[in-house]
Amino acid sequence: MKRLSILAALALSASLAACASQPEPYTPEPQPDPGPVVEQNPEPQGPIPGSVEDFEVNAGDRVFFALDQHTLSNEARTTLRRQAAWLASYPGARILIAGNCDERGTREYNLALGARRANAARDFLVSQGVDPSRISTVSYGKERPVCNQSSEQCWATNRNAMTVIQSGAVS
Repeated sequence: MKRLSILAALALSASLAACASQPEPYTPEPQPDPGPVVEQNPEPQGPIPGSVEDFEVNAGDRVFFALDQHTLSNEARTTLRRQAAWLASYPGARILIAGNCDERGTREYNLALGARRANAARDFLVSQGVDPSRISTVSYGKERPVCNQSSEQCWATNRNAMTVIQSGAVS
């Protein structure tokens, strides 16, 4: 009898196991169609065309001179050609060319030399087709140094004609 009860118990277990419900296979919920993939435009790199920063980066805003000189070097002419091309692209821009000197020499001498440097840059730009009415000049002599150390490297940095956009640049 004991054997019969064990067999009955096994049969019952087997039949219950056979009747147990199986889980339904997983089917994912349908996702809405995302539509076409639209790539974001990357942020523009570099300065805004026509801006003061564009002028400084792409044309160059200053030319340098040798000691006691106001003649333009080949490098200075190259920079001024880029300035002239930029100004041709933005005909509403007006500029100021500031002539600067190093700390050596008298105030009067440096003011005169700074004026000759500014005029040399202006004259070259005019020769490249820039309307002279768009250009103003000033000499700061040794009054506005970029570098304040008393060294040849610093003096060379201060011997320049700096072109500043006064108006007409893109903001």
